Amino acid sequence: MQALDLDKLFITIGEVAFSRGDALAITLGLVAFIALVLLISIWRGARRRQFDDMMMRGLAEERARDAETRMAELVAAQNELTGQLSAMQQNVTNTQAAFSKQLDDRLANVTGRVSQSLAETTKTTQESLTHLKERLAVIDSAQTNIQTLAQDVVGLQAILQNKQTRGAFGQSRMETIVQDGLPMGAFEFQTTLSNGMRPDCTVKMPNNAPALVIDAKFPLEAWNAIKAAETPEATKAASSDFRRDMEVHIKDISTKYLIPGETQDTAFMFVPSESIFAEIHENFEGVIQKAHKARVVIVSPSLLLLSIQVIQAVLKDARMREQAHLIQGEVMKFMTDLNRLDDRVRKLQSHFSATAKDVDNILISTDKLTRRGAKIEALEFGASQVEADEKGEVGKPFLRAIEGGE
Repeated sequence: MQALDLDKLFITIGEVAFSRGDALAITLGLVAFIALVLLISIWRGARRRQFDDMMMRGLAEERARDAETRMAELVAAQNELTGQLSAMQQNVTNTQAAFSKQLDDRLANVTGRVSQSLAETTKTTQESLTHLKERLAVIDSAQTNIQTLAQDVVGLQAILQNKQTRGAFGQSRMETIVQDGLPMGAFEFQTTLSNGMRPDCTVKMPNNAPALVIDAKFPLEAWNAIKAAETPEATKAASSDFRRDMEVHIKDISTKYLIPGETQDTAFMFVPSESIFAEIHENFEGVIQKAHKARVVIVSPSLLLLSIQVIQAVLKDARMREQAHLIQGEVMKFMTDLNRLDDRVRKLQSHFSATAKDVDNILISTDKLTRRGAKIEALEFGASQVEADEKGEVGKPFLRAIEGGE
């Protein structure tokens, strides 16, 4: 290999060696190429900026036109809004005027109603005060009645403290219940029996059955002693006395008032208080059992009323049974009259049928006469008929016409 000249040698690339002049030429070429590339880039940038400027001017012009259009629209909208505001202001003014008028009318109406209501309220208040005064007067009267009733209760207590007056009180209650429940003649007070005893009441039973005896006497002293007792020992002693008095009274009713064939085999012992009746059934079961054995029924006012109502129903049924034969006789007479009426109606029907048949026959005859009259009316009297008249045959056509009608 030749030795290279270092003065002329600048760079070696692979096996190619470049001198300084070649390197300079290459460098200048590169610089020129770079300059050309830079000029082209600058020209393109200028063209691009010019294009961008044109685009920006177009956009600006378009935006200006849009702005003018929007401005025109805004002006139109503003004008329209101004008109609407004017109309709205006018409507508000009209509405305010109408509202003010309506408010004035309503205030006047409300004022009138308030005045009327105040007048009515005043009138109602006066009427209420008047009614209140009347009710106060009624209350005063009721208070007076209560005071009178209290005095009557005190008098009733005084009555009940007396044995005779207490018996009269029980008798009066029993008589009131019987009189209210039974018709007159169905009972008797203080009647005398065959043994000389006089029960407080006897009720007549239907079908000539023995009478029912009601006794209104009640041993109330021992009962009041039970209520007045303050210690258990006093209560026990009073209860024992009451039980003894009840048993004695039950025995008296059984022996005095139960007469075979004259009275029922059961009698009523009337207790004039529902509370006493309940206490007896609750605390004196032995007395109830002995009363059942002696055929004496202890009744309170409500039970006596119920028994009287049952007796009234039985009496009513008996009266209906007594009148049953009369009702049956009247029904038989009614059936006889009904059968007689049926016969007469049937005879009238037969007469009516005969009459109808006669009327039909009459109608047939009138029909025949009508048809014959029509035929007679249709006859014509010509020359032949005159000749027939001369020969004495004037009636033959008429007779033939009549015969033909038949």
